[in-house]
Amino acid sequence: MRQLLLLRHAKSSWDDPSLPDHDRPLAPRGQADAAAMGAEMRALGLDPDIVLVSTARRTRETLALIEPFDEAPVVDALESLYLASDQKILDLLHAVPETARSVLVIGHNPGLHNLALALIGPAAMARRDPDALRLAEKFPTGALAEFAIATPWWGLEPGGGRLVRFLCPRDLRQHAS
Repeated sequence: MRQLLLLRHAKSSWDDPSLPDHDRPLAPRGQADAAAMGAEMRALGLDPDIVLVSTARRTRETLALIEPFDEAPVVDALESLYLASDQKILDLLHAVPETARSVLVIGHNPGLHNLALALIGPAAMARRDPDALRLAEKFPTGALAEFAIATPWWGLEPGGGRLVRFLCPRDLRQHAS
């Protein structure tokens, strides 16, 4: 069984309207949320072998704040992940080496959200799975979707993931209170 982790970058700052979108940093809330998500990932033992991260500043800052991992993963910063469609992300996953048991993708919406919805497929929605229903509504900044994948990476298709958990920064803030 393989593990796929889809993490949307944490909340970014819009304070400097002169910055190109690609160069926007994280907002203070995004920094706190990313650090909290990293702590939660460590507590859950989520330790990827490979990290595919968009080259956007906000995704790279998110990665820096969720680290360190127990084992140092291979990190691949990909320009093609910047605002990538769900199909593009799926294509990138198809190229992941078969030896990788766990992959973390740090990217953007709507591509991540659309991929997550495609992976869970209609069966999870029909079962009224609470996490699937929450994911269907929204994939907020800083949110993490964990999937169990039974196929090789090259064979991953829509409907080919079982949603294990869906965590939002709001969940972690409520848990800490």
